[in-house]
Amino acid sequence: MKMSIVLSLKPLPLALAISLLAAPVLLAPGPAQAQSPGNPADTAARQGPQVRHPFNLPAQPLAHTLTQIAEAGQARLSLDATLVRNLQAPAIRGELSMEEAWRTALSGTDLAIRRTGSGAWTVEKGLQDSVTSLAPIMIRGAHPATTEGSMSYTTGSMSTATRLPLSIRETPQSVTVITRQRIEDQGLGSLSDVVQATPGLTLTRWGGERYRFTSRNFQINTLMVDGLPIQYEEAALSTGALSMYDRVEVMRGAAGLMEGAGTPGGSINLMRKRPTDAFQGEFTASAGSWDNGLGSLDMGGPINEAGTLRGRTVLSYQDKGSFIDEYRNKRTLFYGILEADLTPSLTATLGASYSKEDNPGVDWNGRGTWPDGRFLGIPRSQRMSPDWSYWDRRSTTLFTDIEYRLDNGWIARAAATTLDSRMSMLGTFIRGNSVNAQGQPVIDLGGGAYKYDRTQRSLDASLSGQYELWGQSHDFVLGASYRRSRWNDTGGPATQNGNFTIGTFNPLTGMPDIAMPQIGWGLWSRQARMTQTSAYGSTRAHLGDATHLILGGRLDWYENEQIQYDGDWPYGGTKQKATRRFTPYIGLIRDLDEHHSVYASWTSIFNPESYPSADGGTLPPQVGHNYELGLKGEYLDGRLNASIAVFRIDLENLPDELPIIACVQGMNSCYQSAGKVRSQGFELEIGGELLPGWQLAAGYTYASAKRRSDASGYDPIGTYTMGKRYATNIPRRQFKLSTTYRLPGDLNRWRIGASLHAQDAISSPWGPRQDGYATVGLHAGYSASRQLDFGLNINNLFDRKYYSNIGSHTDANFVGDPLNVLLTARYRF
Repeated sequence: MKMSIVLSLKPLPLALAISLLAAPVLLAPGPAQAQSPGNPADTAARQGPQVRHPFNLPAQPLAHTLTQIAEAGQARLSLDATLVRNLQAPAIRGELSMEEAWRTALSGTDLAIRRTGSGAWTVEKGLQDSVTSLAPIMIRGAHPATTEGSMSYTTGSMSTATRLPLSIRETPQSVTVITRQRIEDQGLGSLSDVVQATPGLTLTRWGGERYRFTSRNFQINTLMVDGLPIQYEEAALSTGALSMYDRVEVMRGAAGLMEGAGTPGGSINLMRKRPTDAFQGEFTASAGSWDNGLGSLDMGGPINEAGTLRGRTVLSYQDKGSFIDEYRNKRTLFYGILEADLTPSLTATLGASYSKEDNPGVDWNGRGTWPDGRFLGIPRSQRMSPDWSYWDRRSTTLFTDIEYRLDNGWIARAAATTLDSRMSMLGTFIRGNSVNAQGQPVIDLGGGAYKYDRTQRSLDASLSGQYELWGQSHDFVLGASYRRSRWNDTGGPATQNGNFTIGTFNPLTGMPDIAMPQIGWGLWSRQARMTQTSAYGSTRAHLGDATHLILGGRLDWYENEQIQYDGDWPYGGTKQKATRRFTPYIGLIRDLDEHHSVYASWTSIFNPESYPSADGGTLPPQVGHNYELGLKGEYLDGRLNASIAVFRIDLENLPDELPIIACVQGMNSCYQSAGKVRSQGFELEIGGELLPGWQLAAGYTYASAKRRSDASGYDPIGTYTMGKRYATNIPRRQFKLSTTYRLPGDLNRWRIGASLHAQDAISSPWGPRQDGYATVGLHAGYSASRQLDFGLNINNLFDRKYYSNIGSHTDANFVGDPLNVLLTARYRF
């Protein structure tokens, strides 16, 4: 998340490309500060600052009061979070104009409110001539989605579940938002850190840098970035440091309306930072355990005097060691974005990101065990692979979108992204383990080297707005999308003098030096092509003042072909296809009172199969259905959200192998759709501000999955079954908590906090088992000034020894991180 003094020059062509592509925008004539007719700032300007509004605001943090005043007047506010940090506002009650309310809120401070030339309002130091702006909070409605500068653990708006901008309470599914404030408080640096901190999600690993995400016992194989789906494949994709994202939105349950094809566990939506209306900058430096050094620079604001062209860039670098011997991570990020108001109603965005991860010493395989699955009594730092292994990857993304705001309030939007990922690796895996005549464990290593070249393209166009029916205003969105991916992978096995076993050792005596092997480049290759074309729509109809119905549907045309080669010899060809596949969405919300709503929803998703059927065709797609009932609460003007939900997911049409006599003559194998898995349970969650200065995010999840049919033994890679129980390597019970409290009075420069992760036992059919465990973290911070802030994070405070992931006796067993610390300094300018 942080910046390096020396950055790779490879991202620089991207920055140049953005500048060249944006040149017509820079040169285009246009009004200096014109506002679209539907812009709230324009509405506020017509009303005038002296229009009186009823206020009933409690004594609370000044930032909350200022934004609520702006909401009441439909005004646009640019707020420097550093100016109001640690400040409290008095209670404000009565009929007041915006200016009167703001002056009351700012009484007793050295701050003043001022109207800018664009019609927006800005807070500045009243005793100084200069203004420093940081973390502008753009108030455009009742539920602003941006979390940067909010100092909150919740948000007012998200669209990850339905494509409609709804609050958490208005969304008829279980959702969580990891805000910018929580990312900073907990020291989260990567998407895997976010998954580890999110209620209901489980982080698993297939290799040292190959993370998988599971929700409600099903793996997540599709991500979204700014709402556009991309395939998540852990081998080559680099999602980049979290310093480029404002927040991460997570939905649990089937996301077929948003993604079309996929698994029924859930969806993760990474929301990028956007340019701000006023200049802001932040330099961050961190140092921690195992020579962990991080640095980042984040700057953005208007580029021209009129403010119609805005930009932002994030540069970061991390060089981090590990508790594992000779294991390092070197991560570079470049992110740049331009946003231009081409006309008062038309805004265009162009951006790019480059994420590079060099991981010398990375373990491809994970730890082995005794042949019966018992863990070996070896230090946590010990390797089971040579130190010459590595797993490097880089991803380059170009994205653009254009938004046109019609006079009637409707919005037309088109977006596109291109993502190119490359991976290069050399590593070893455990070919086998045994016990010798002396009773000592013996491990045999095999190896290989591979290079992956993968591209993804995604397009989306939509029209959204409100329509009038039955005397009510209803929400509607209609759109179409297209996705394409291409894989071109190559590699080969490693040998020592023609032997595929390149090393043998006793893990109880340490990892010996193993000579670099020979690689049979070109002996293996793989090609894959996927396309998905979709049309979708959803509406929220208000059936009276307290009842709301969300209906949606998606139509998909999907095709995926893959083939592998042993030298020049093709094998393992597969084809998946779905034509005009319809995916429904139904959600019903009933408001009980001002703060509470109950909901019910049915969502689904499909996942095409490649298994051959008995007649020589292909099995129909797997289908996942998510049924959910819940109660949600929204308190303190949306600053606190709570929910309870019960759910059931049925995954059907799993493949079951038939006797060869049932297959068409000439086939080697065939299958029928007979398997079914059911996952069900409940979730409790709370997030936001409990009291002034006290932020809390906590969630408890119980999710149990079982096979409902004896016909199928199908398990996705990385998911294990024992008897009837499915996903035995995923905990049934999880509790996650993170909280921060800013001390009151004279101590309000200080903040303290804690985190807790607790789960029950996990196991695999090959013997490895990890009993239930809990880890505790502490964090603290000190605001030396409005610009300079220090933070300290202590993870695994009691140095709990545990395996965070388990697999078989030969792979996928990974030790959890020991006690570690991270010290961070942030300077805002």
